[in-house]
Amino acid sequence: MRGMGKVEITFLPAGRAVPVEPGTAILKAAHAHGVEITATCGGRGRCTSCRVKFVAGPVPPPTIMDQLQLGDDLLREGYRLACQTPATEAITVQVAPPLDESAFQILGADRDLSYLGGVEMDAGVRKRCVRVAPPSEEHHQTSDLEELCRAAGGRAEEVPLEIVRDLPGILRAAKGEVTVASFGEALLAVEPGDTSAMAFGLAIDVGTTSVVTTLLELASGEQLASVSSLNPQAVFGGDLMSRIAFAQFNPPNLRKLQSRILGLLNEQIDEVLRRSGVLGKWVYKVVVVGNTSMHHVLLGIDPSYVGLAPYAPVLRHPVVLPARALRLKVNPGARVCLLPIVAGFVGADAVAVALATRIYESPTLKVAVDIGTNGEVLLGSRERLMACSAPAGPAFEGAQIRHGMRAAGGAIDKVWLDDGRLRYHVLGEGPPQGICGSGLLDAVACLLDSGVLDWLGLIQVEARDRLPAGLRDRVEWRGEERVVVLVPKAESGRGEELLLTQDDIRQVQLAKGAIASGIRMLQKIMAVPDAAIDELLLAGGFGNYLSIQSAIRIGLIPPLPPERVRYVGNAAALGAQLALVSEAERERAEAIAGRIEHVALATHPDFQDIFVEAMNFPQE
Repeated sequence: MRGMGKVEITFLPAGRAVPVEPGTAILKAAHAHGVEITATCGGRGRCTSCRVKFVAGPVPPPTIMDQLQLGDDLLREGYRLACQTPATEAITVQVAPPLDESAFQILGADRDLSYLGGVEMDAGVRKRCVRVAPPSEEHHQTSDLEELCRAAGGRAEEVPLEIVRDLPGILRAAKGEVTVASFGEALLAVEPGDTSAMAFGLAIDVGTTSVVTTLLELASGEQLASVSSLNPQAVFGGDLMSRIAFAQFNPPNLRKLQSRILGLLNEQIDEVLRRSGVLGKWVYKVVVVGNTSMHHVLLGIDPSYVGLAPYAPVLRHPVVLPARALRLKVNPGARVCLLPIVAGFVGADAVAVALATRIYESPTLKVAVDIGTNGEVLLGSRERLMACSAPAGPAFEGAQIRHGMRAAGGAIDKVWLDDGRLRYHVLGEGPPQGICGSGLLDAVACLLDSGVLDWLGLIQVEARDRLPAGLRDRVEWRGEERVVVLVPKAESGRGEELLLTQDDIRQVQLAKGAIASGIRMLQKIMAVPDAAIDELLLAGGFGNYLSIQSAIRIGLIPPLPPERVRYVGNAAALGAQLALVSEAERERAEAIAGRIEHVALATHPDFQDIFVEAMNFPQE
């Protein structure tokens, strides 16, 4: 339908019709009107997540990106990439349902802090029960607030107005017995009766892909509840640069990103409070970690210049602000503490990893690798500590892989060779729907071991006669594309073969090359050979699910003896917990951030050579 020069797009299954200017990309139209279409690659035509099927109206000819990403079968069925397809006439499109990710594996923070030992348990929150006598005689020149300060300390002019408003009723309802909560010199709350035993806090890890919120009792450090979710900002892009580009010099889009993450945090807060039976008004401290971009967006700070050379953050110092400033569903006066930032792409999450792994005080050289969409590498000891960003992108989350998916039900998460044949395990034990990052690394390692891939990453179609019998017929040309049939159609839960394509292998090489070159670059600068690395610590959601043997085989990490590689859980979330229950640890985080020497990989003269070499697979 045309009207006022506009055309109408109807989105199914919701049946919502929106008017747009002719020539507007379907994805842009959807996001402008609140229609959920995921765009993992940020709308650059490099994945299939935003695909739509034309139901009514003319089906436009496919673009080159449609052809590359969707393939002939889906194109014939009327599928197009929403990011690449403009609406020029009235159309109806079916939004492709995302794969069910209700069982998506997100590494939470269910490890307690006792393993560290020696942590000074003082969160900085004080709760004291005091007796306050409200003014009782007219000639006394005093006030409720003055009497409170006389009993509890502090200056009347520094008490927040929100507390003053409720003070008269609280004092009289409690007959003068109240509990005063404070953080440092700041008065946080006045509560009727004796609630001095009720003091809780939240540790929050805001990752590019996932978000983890954990509720702890401040006095003991006991973890009461934890909840993990996918970051809802991913609909605007799977990696940091996509999201920065979405928000760049565009305040409404920045507000969209901020409202998405704050909305999720409040949902998670509701959930952990419900599970534990704790009241939100008893949460007095919140510690947040995340990369620089996530940090800025959470605060509503424009990240535009983080994405432009020289990639400088707007601020780096630790931030402390009241919860009411972010409208979090905790005590309005609770202090939200954001750990310091190192550089534009080495954020508070890397500082938290250093804090949790104790790499900063190690007498021997260690490497800590937080493998994720925006990975970081730390190398050093108590003598010197260096860090760099290693942006692997979303390939390890299954994005930009032909049949890739996150680690949800139906995902192949493990692959191995058995008598020359590929075997696999599926999360949820059902038929496979796709392959997630850990399965992808296993598959590539198996293809290297069996000779299907050479050290340059080329699928050896020409040499398939020399391959094991169980793999020989799985290696094919599809048109001009080299592929490996990972799962035959008869075994697939998608009604089609699950393939690994040559482009999939290249995406793995790019992703693993980013991590490996980050490690190699820090080793080169510090003159640290592999033999001098005492231990390599694998952190992060993806890092703790991958096979160490596969990671070494494909060259993701140095060829260390497996016993010198250790999983350390969600170290960023653990670091946030430490800073939550201990002000000494939070102060230590600031000192660590000041010690870390940041290495900008892209501007280093040796980086290109190291990266190209790191993309290749080890020759064995």
